[in-house]
Amino acid sequence: MKRILIPAGGAILATGLLAAGLAGSAQADSDVASDPMAASAANAKAIAEFWADNNGAALRAAKESNVWDKGDVAKLQSKGGYSADTKPGSTAPIGQEKKTTAKVQNVNMPKTIGKVFFVNSKGEKKWCSASSIQSQYRNLVATAAHCVYDTATNSDVMSKWVFVPGYYQGRAPWGIYVGKQAFTHYDFDVYEDYDRDYAFVTVYNGVKLDAGTAKKVTLNEYKAAQAKGLATDYKTTEVDEKEYLAGIKDPNRFLYYDIKPGTAKKVAGPDHPGAIVDKKEVSKSDYQAAVDAKKIGRGQDFVYGDPIVENVDKATWEAYKGPGEKGDGPDKFGNYLITHYYLQDWYVPGTSTKYYRVDYYVVEGFAKDAGRLGDNVGGQGFAWNQPTGKYVRVFGYPAAPHPDGNKNYTGVTPKWCYGKTSAKLVGSAAKKIEEHIALKCAFTEGADGGPWLYKYSNAKRLGYVNGVTSTFNDQDGNGRVDYISSPYFDGETNTVYRAAAVSWSGKIV
Repeated sequence: MKRILIPAGGAILATGLLAAGLAGSAQADSDVASDPMAASAANAKAIAEFWADNNGAALRAAKESNVWDKGDVAKLQSKGGYSADTKPGSTAPIGQEKKTTAKVQNVNMPKTIGKVFFVNSKGEKKWCSASSIQSQYRNLVATAAHCVYDTATNSDVMSKWVFVPGYYQGRAPWGIYVGKQAFTHYDFDVYEDYDRDYAFVTVYNGVKLDAGTAKKVTLNEYKAAQAKGLATDYKTTEVDEKEYLAGIKDPNRFLYYDIKPGTAKKVAGPDHPGAIVDKKEVSKSDYQAAVDAKKIGRGQDFVYGDPIVENVDKATWEAYKGPGEKGDGPDKFGNYLITHYYLQDWYVPGTSTKYYRVDYYVVEGFAKDAGRLGDNVGGQGFAWNQPTGKYVRVFGYPAAPHPDGNKNYTGVTPKWCYGKTSAKLVGSAAKKIEEHIALKCAFTEGADGGPWLYKYSNAKRLGYVNGVTSTFNDQDGNGRVDYISSPYFDGETNTVYRAAAVSWSGKIV
């Protein structure tokens, strides 16, 4: 829905030309909303590592955007409609792809497309589709505003926002590009007006992350590397007492030791968890003294607490010198007997002292600068105030099932739609949209944010971004998406785009 801006004050301007100029300036100034994302290179590097760690586990765990529910997938409305506010215009694309003269039946996917990944206010990892677009510093991404601004939190920007061109199953062939600054229309930022559901995001130079090489360093070198935000690691190894004693005398040999002191055994009762019995043979007199003092009782199965009479051979009997009591000789049956007396108690065993060595490492080559986005994958052009009824090719990663539960797409690989834009079908009533344009296409969520490319060259893989997928619609009411829609790109869209296209971002590493 367009806003009509009236200059403040009641003075009558001298000329119509001056009035038009001032009104245009006021309109331009009020159209653009800009919000910071990753505020520093260190913060951006941490975001890139969040998505890249464990071989892209977070990237693979992300799910397609789900801002549209079944109630939102409704019929497009045919009232209202867009209107061009200035003359048609365009900005040429940039690209590295070589031209070919061969006739190609299949559609060549543009290198510029990929997925944007982010964490929403619920802590969920999500993704949308997007494309690199031409800009002064070759650092700009075009997508849907609802893939940048979290409508659940009154349009705060999404957390940990990155663009991964050419994304495939956790891999980032051209690097990860972290968002630095988001640009959208004031009406979406403030009012969540889906007639302005587009955003342009400047990104830092891409980074490529790998396992790197771990170099062993001193403790001071380790701390210095951490202060610089470099990747670090450490390893703890148990060593013997001899190595420990040698190490603490020679600090250049080992870096640091951590000691875990041993513990003494603890006397406990027979029912204490983990307790074991300690049995000690004593003389008859000591045994009787303990019995009289009630320090012992009958042992388990009458084995340890009571005296034990042992029948041995003559040689053993003669050699026995222990505290037990020997008989005077063989009894009437010829047996040689020794009576043993035991005192017993239960205890929990102690532990021996343990010694550890801690080695410190700096991981070299962990993060590498991948260069500017546009230099690596090119950038689509930009077009505004174009008439409808023109052919466009739409790209994206559809993934969600249709409202009836049918799931046609996986979201793993990019897909495309082709056709003429419609001037009649202009928007979904669920989002109070009045000025969208539509295209017959069965894309589902996951494709939102994907570019609508006007004059797409299959040979060059380049065209002009003249829309982004915003809504999914069911015209015939059969529970399947059959139309998608985009905000109409007019002169106000161009104002937002131009503000983003001249914004510098810089490197992370």
